Amino acid sequence: MVPLSWYLTLAAALFSIGLFGVLVRRNAVAILLGVELMLNAVNINLVAFWRYSDALTSMGGQVFAIIVFAVAAAEVSVGLALVISAYRRRNTVIADELDMLKW
Repeated sequence: MVPLSWYLTLAAALFSIGLFGVLVRRNAVAILLGVELMLNAVNINLVAFWRYSDALTSMGGQVFAIIVFAVAAAEVSVGLALVISAYRRRNTVIADELDMLKW
């Protein structure tokens, strides 16, 4: 049986890579990919804590993971729609140059 600390280490590494991608990247699509990595790290934590808890009969961790998957899918669809709309209007997906909401 794999110890819980291995799952938590994997989730922390994924979350760190995703956070680095969000903070460093300038491309809007790469920023969305970083957010997705962070959400997947949260899913690993939810399922790992569910697996190692005493209440294995309840499906709480898996239900929360499915909810996070649904939110991530909605976030990707809305995010990509916004990126495509911004690209059509400005011909760029560089996050620093997307200042359409500024005065």
